[in-house]
Amino acid sequence: MIFLTVILPVLLIFLSGYVLQRSFKLDLKPISTLAIYVLSPALVFQTFYTTPLDIRLFYIVAISLLLLISLIIVTLLTAKLLNYDNKQSSALLLSTAFMNSGNYGAPIILFAYGATGFQYAVSMMVFHSIIMSVFGVYFASRGQNGAGIAIKTVFKMPSNYAVVLAVLFQHFHVQIPDTFNEAIDLVGKAAIPTVMLVLGMQLANVTSKSLEWPGICLASIIRLIASPILAYGICLFFPIDPLLEKVIVILAAMPSAATTTMYAIQFNTRPQFVSSNTLVTTVLSFGTLTLLLNIMK
Repeated sequence: MIFLTVILPVLLIFLSGYVLQRSFKLDLKPISTLAIYVLSPALVFQTFYTTPLDIRLFYIVAISLLLLISLIIVTLLTAKLLNYDNKQSSALLLSTAFMNSGNYGAPIILFAYGATGFQYAVSMMVFHSIIMSVFGVYFASRGQNGAGIAIKTVFKMPSNYAVVLAVLFQHFHVQIPDTFNEAIDLVGKAAIPTVMLVLGMQLANVTSKSLEWPGICLASIIRLIASPILAYGICLFFPIDPLLEKVIVILAAMPSAATTTMYAIQFNTRPQFVSSNTLVTTVLSFGTLTLLLNIMK
């Protein structure tokens, strides 16, 4: 049932992009640029504009940041032990530190824990989007250009300014006219399917000979096993209700985020390696998530 109602629709979007790219051999960079600089900012603004700013969101922000820092430390230490260069370690970070909590995680939470759990998942998805627009962009750009230019690139990302503007509008109760709100919502809704299509298109460029299995196995272990264990340990230090704890741990066990593939394409940070990790961790997650959901009933 989970496969048919949640996983299969996502796979069909991937497949559509895959078939499109195999048929027409399109240039992916203009499409990823459109998604990063137009579609995603609209989605981020709309989400932050309508999400309540309360103590629950504070806990989600704190736990998400601590989990991100933990994953970065684990990944960088591992990369150093394996003598990875700057681009290799950045590509590995894109595959391990950011999870697919939106278009994959949120529907699974809805099915497993109902409407209340889904509201928690939406709040996490909101904050994860800004985490990726800051740290994801930094690591993607760092792999190609170095830390200095990477920091400048972060400040050029419109999604970050969309968050600030949305929070200010909500705090000061600024009402957006219905026609403008509908236009922003319309553009924002195109972001997630576009990202999924770009991932499928990038996967069409991956061949079995180009798969780096040692790195992929390493990324899969960190993303699917180490991440939920770290999340569970971090949750023990916060006074959160059991349902929110379950949602956080399950989302931490999600496969690599599809958005990171766009960043890898945009900044040429080994996009085939990053997209391959997204594919493999997504396939493996069918089994790991089933096991974890049974454990955390």
